[in-house]
Amino acid sequence: MYDEREQSPEHGPLAGFTVGVTAARRADELGALLERRGAAVLHAPALRIVPLSDDSELLAATKEIIGRAPNIAVATTAIGFRGWVEAADGWGLGEDLVERLREVRILARGPKVKGAIRAAGLTEEWSPASESMAEVLDRLLEEGVDGLRIAVQLHGEPLPGFVESLRAGGAEVVGVPVYRWLPPEDIGPVDRLVDAVVARTLDAVTFTSAPAAASLLSRAEERGLLDDLLAALGHDVLPACVGPVTALPLQARGVGTVQPERFRLGPLVQLLCRELPSRARTLPVAGHRVEIRGHAVLVDGELRPVPPAGMSLLRALSRKPGWVVSRADLLRALPGAGRDEHAVETAMARLRTALGAPKLIQTVVKRGYRLALDPAADAKYDAGD
Repeated sequence: MYDEREQSPEHGPLAGFTVGVTAARRADELGALLERRGAAVLHAPALRIVPLSDDSELLAATKEIIGRAPNIAVATTAIGFRGWVEAADGWGLGEDLVERLREVRILARGPKVKGAIRAAGLTEEWSPASESMAEVLDRLLEEGVDGLRIAVQLHGEPLPGFVESLRAGGAEVVGVPVYRWLPPEDIGPVDRLVDAVVARTLDAVTFTSAPAAASLLSRAEERGLLDDLLAALGHDVLPACVGPVTALPLQARGVGTVQPERFRLGPLVQLLCRELPSRARTLPVAGHRVEIRGHAVLVDGELRPVPPAGMSLLRALSRKPGWVVSRADLLRALPGAGRDEHAVETAMARLRTALGAPKLIQTVVKRGYRLALDPAADAKYDAGD
């Protein structure tokens, strides 16, 4: 019999899982973090970013601030603040912008933004320990904003209620659109991602911006696949968001998400390293510990890649562990198999070879196949299924 204490798997915690990445910015970094932990990655940037130097809206906002200083400036992201100063330099306005901001009370959302502010030769007045825009808003409203002119560095995501609350408090708000999102020039990867979610060939999809989530939903709706996409995200494919703002478009459609406590890429990947293995089906079969993942199986901790047809059969068998599943039912589980039950036998032979332990699956003559569930587990699964 297997002993879990003796397991020392050499694979990463995400081995056997496939994760979709919708990010445009820092996609390579996120993909590398996932692959380093064993995941297969399907990258489909759901948006593209307008280069700052080409952004007429940012140029207009920069000139407006130089022409008339705000009382307060709120900086939200380090990359955005740095990019703003660099873009202003490119327009010949960098020194004017920095000099104007020296006259302004600057609030920074978190430590990375503080670093960017100081690198520009400026000093922030205050930054919340929570790195939360909600805390920034609370502080401003408590101090009172009536009659104040406040510049808010927008960072590609909506800031729900933030600008509206300042305006309701009597402030004049100048939005600084540091980068804007547009649909990707090549929609093909997004369509492939939507198809993979609907087909359940992905185990999770990561979202690092609300516009990316909204863009994916919009594309699915254009293709008539929105209901199918929402159903998959609601049950079989885990939507993982870097933070609560990013999750809003999904939550508005009734989709629950998981989010790390700290809104960073590293904690997002760590969250997946916990969540995906915990969702995998683990069974005691023929003296072995069998963990069924997205495109592979762990047999006593050893990673065994399995072809898609084999995974379809194994999932069908695992839904009724220890019970006989007919060839006809297994044929229906095979994608595009047609009506020939011989396809089941071919896929089953390949599955057994891939698992490396032929006795895991028993042939029941004239009836079908069953997982050879260990006798001690039979009662539990008989009662449950």
